[in-house]
Amino acid sequence: MNRSRLLFTAKLLASIGIGLALYLFVNYLTQPAYRLCTISAKVNCDAVISGEVSQTLGIPTALYGLVGYTVILVAAFLGKKKLMLGTAIFGALFCIRLIYIEIFRIGVICPVCILCFIDMVSLLTVSYLLVKKKGSVTPPVENVQ
Repeated sequence: MNRSRLLFTAKLLASIGIGLALYLFVNYLTQPAYRLCTISAKVNCDAVISGEVSQTLGIPTALYGLVGYTVILVAAFLGKKKLMLGTAIFGALFCIRLIYIEIFRIGVICPVCILCFIDMVSLLTVSYLLVKKKGSVTPPVENVQ
């Protein structure tokens, strides 16, 4: 896969991640009576959005995802592949921690959180492939006279 396709894929994945994190953040703020991701007692977002993992260090957990995906998207537009990779590594580790808490401490599976994890691991893979490729990913600047 060439660099431009990898960058396009990274931008697409980061945009999807922003959408998922925004969904979780809005649900955290509004606390609606019904959520689309509530499927059963064991498969739902309720315990995650309003439970012990809803905040990390006093900040809504979904906000970390929103910021992380936004950093990756901006870095992809700027061709900052190492920033993309570093943010994706942090994001994947953060997601692993959250999923561990969800499954082993709370006893639920949040479908949107799983999608965020898949998205972040995909971004990690794409970012790694970009860093591994030689050369710049920044598109050439045209001279306008």
